[in-house]
This record gives sequence, structure tokens and C-alpha cells, in this order.
Amino acid sequence: MKTNMARDNLNVADFLLEGKPPDRIALRLPDEERTYGELQAAAAAFSRHFDGLGCRKGDRVVLAGDNSFFWVGAYLGILRAGLVCVPLPTTVTPEDLEHVLAVTEARVAVLQAGFAAKHASHFRGMHLIMDRESQALPDLLTKASFDEVASQSPKVPTPACKIEPSDLAALMFTSGSTGKPRGVMVSHRNIMANTESIIEYLGLTEADRIMTVLPFHYCFGTSLLHTHLRVGASLVVDARFMYPERILQRMLETDCTGFAGVPSHFQILLRNSSLRKKTFPRLRYVQQAGGHLAPAFIQELKEALPGTQIFIMYGQTEATARLSYLPPDLLDQKLGSVGKGIPGVKLYVVDESGHKVRPEEVGEIVAEGDNVALGYWREPAETATTFSNGTLHTGDLATVDEDGFIYIVDRAKDFLKCGGKRISCRQVESQLQEFECLLETAVVAMPDEVLGEAVKAFLVARMPGCPAFEACFRVFCKEHMQPQFVPREFVVTDCLPKNSAGKVLKRNLRSVQ
Repeated sequence: MKTNMARDNLNVADFLLEGKPPDRIALRLPDEERTYGELQAAAAAFSRHFDGLGCRKGDRVVLAGDNSFFWVGAYLGILRAGLVCVPLPTTVTPEDLEHVLAVTEARVAVLQAGFAAKHASHFRGMHLIMDRESQALPDLLTKASFDEVASQSPKVPTPACKIEPSDLAALMFTSGSTGKPRGVMVSHRNIMANTESIIEYLGLTEADRIMTVLPFHYCFGTSLLHTHLRVGASLVVDARFMYPERILQRMLETDCTGFAGVPSHFQILLRNSSLRKKTFPRLRYVQQAGGHLAPAFIQELKEALPGTQIFIMYGQTEATARLSYLPPDLLDQKLGSVGKGIPGVKLYVVDESGHKVRPEEVGEIVAEGDNVALGYWREPAETATTFSNGTLHTGDLATVDEDGFIYIVDRAKDFLKCGGKRISCRQVESQLQEFECLLETAVVAMPDEVLGEAVKAFLVARMPGCPAFEACFRVFCKEHMQPQFVPREFVVTDCLPKNSAGKVLKRNLRSVQ
């Protein structure tokens, strides 16, 4: 399917759904399948309902729920109506929810019923749409269920709202420097540009089926939705990754051609599942982003999936989703690299003066492209610092090699200073993950009276409760690590704290005494 449709005044909802056969399967959920025709109808129904509520172009709508037909239909309906989607995880704290509702001034929310009931007091004075009939909630302007919204849809849907490419499509909230979440302003142009670029380098077609364990409220998960709907492919949606064997079995049953995950997904599959014992004849590629996957795990992944293309990628919410990828055929030659900019994106590594660094020098990654977001919602100072003259200053430190391939050193804030030397937590984690008895690890700084800071590691054993684990870990560190990298302290724990996308929450670990 061609992906070069003119973008001028094109609504993302039309961009994703237009021209798809109505009987083609779009979503393969654990208990049902939904077609493109049903998605079109759901989007049109939501759009019409928003119009009936008096919503105007640019109004913000909060969306919170698990991956589902309801979520996707609501998301497309919000965009179709020219509104701005504010997707949130169902694990959002009451404090963060209150902050988001205040700064977005949202008056409409589309919610999973359980989430709505749990946070009912926050939605007083708002219009509410829920996935099912629910108990009475206090002081709402209006309340409707998805069935009620769908039943009001006309047989001939009204056209999607016309938009300008720079119009906002979504506010994607991420953790901010003040501790409060900040909204990344993603436009219709941003989504379309990033979607077409990802489709091009992955070679996606309507024949693809992606196993989707990432939540749609997370930019990586949303990019899976965008790219696969755009080419007319299907998404196999399954949130049961806490049972990895079920995911592997479902991939086989549905002939998945793709899988996407963050590092923790691959670490668990490689060291705590039967992945190595299974064969996936239809699995064409896997995508890894959302953090650093240590070279040791990349090598294990190659061995476990010998006939599968492995795409190591890098991105940020501020870039809609994706910034770079490493071609699979260069995986051995450029192991540890995140590659170069994706089609339509220019990536530079620059020093403090803004000049490009020479090979092996460390600088900050800066990006240019139509996927770079418009800035942070109502935060001009933060926007001016991160977004400058159409470029994105990522805050990620990296080097380049002689061929221009980028190697991330660490986040600027994720270093520790030990005896006057800067040590990358990411580099220490990569070395620790070569210890085969380890499932996961995270490294943070701890105070040290002599050196200033020292390494503290949190460890998840591959075999919980193994009596020899700690002794074997000490031997590994002594034999394989430089002295300054050896953890001064380590904590063996059952699991690492993660957000709903599976990314480790280091701020939680730093508070552990």
C-alpha cells in the first residue's frame, strides 16, 4: 500500500483508515476480532458524540484505559473530530491526574469504567464516556456508555474535521524536571511524518501482524498502532506479558510477523521463558526501543531468533516516537550503536558550542525533522531549552564512529561522579548484564564520603532464591569488571519498579536507603 498520500489538511484518522477494506481484521484481541469497518464506525460514532457535546476544534479529551477496541475507536474519534487526545495510563497517580486535568482544562474524558470509579471525584463537572454501563458517578455533566455512543451513529458518517498540519493531535505526558508530568505537543504532521518513515525502514505491508504488548498510551505503543493501521495490517493485542509463555503461544497461533518491546521484555523472554526452544516461522522482525538493551542480550536475541531481523532503535516522546535505527545487517559490525537517523530525520552529535563532535568525542544528540514535536504544553521556558529553531535537544549524550553511527553513552542526568570521574550508569548495567544468572539490573548513584558517589546496583536473579547468587555475583564482578564499576552496594530484589510501558523507574530506586 502506498504511503505517500498528500498530508495537507489531512486528518490523522483519515490518514490511518482511508481506503481499507471494511472486512479486513484490524485488531486481534484475546476474546474477539475487530475489522477496519468497525473501527471506521466507532471513530465516526465518537466524533459525532463529541460534536453533540459542543466540543470545538482543539479542545482536549482525556483517554484512559487498557488496550482495546474501545480505546482505539475513541482515539481515532478524538482525532477525527479535530480534538486533542490526552492519553494516560490507568496507573496514573491521583496527584498526576489532578495536575493533567488542571493544565489541559479537559472537560471530556473517555475512560475504562473501573478507572472512572476509582478516580470519580476528579471528573466532577465533566462529560464522561465509559467502555460499559457503570454505577452512578457524582456531579457529572453527562454520562454515556460506548454502546450508547455507537447506537447514535448515523448510517452516513459526517466528514472528519479539516485540520492544518500543525494542529495538535495529542498531548503525550512525560515526567518533567519539576517532578510533575509535562505534555509534549504532538501535531498531525508529526504523526504522519513519523509513521511514514517507520513504515519505510521496517518494510511494513498489509500482510504484517504485530504482537502488541506495549500500551497504546505510550508513544512506542501508539507508533505500532499508527504504522500498522496505515498499511492495512493487523495488531495482535495481548496485555498478559506477566505470563510470557502465553504471549509466545499467541504469537504462534496468530502467525505474528513482528514483535516490539522495551529492554525488560527481551530480558524476560531470553532468560525467563521458552523462547529459545520455540521456532517462529512467520516472525520477520523484532523492534527494540524504549531504553538500552545491553550487547549481551542482543547477541542472545540473535541466537534465539536466527532467521529474524532485529531492529535496534532509539527515540523520544518529543520526537513523536522514533529517531534512529540500526539496519539488522549491521548488527554485528556496529554492536551497541543505535544507528543513524530514520528517513526524513537528521541526527547530529554536538559539543557545548554546537559543533559536531569528532569520532569518540562525547556530545549531545540533536535532531531535525517533521516528527519533532511543537514543544511542551504551556511551558515556554522548558520548550525554549529543549526545542530550538526547529531542532530537538534530546539530553542524551553519545559518540559517533568514523562512519557516523551513533553510540549513546547515557542520559545527561544518569551519570555518577566517582573520585572526580564521570561514570555512566548505562555502561555499568551493560557489564553487569553479562552475568548469566542475572535477569535484570538497574544502577544508581549512592553517597560516598571519600569519592563523592559510588555505584549501587539493584539485581533481579534469574532464579529467585538461589542461595549461591550473591557469592557468584561477587566473583563475577571481581573477575570481569574494572574496580570503579564494581557496585559498592547491591540489593537483590524480586522485581524492579516499572511504569506501565515496562521501563524501569530509577527515581523510585534512588529513594531506597
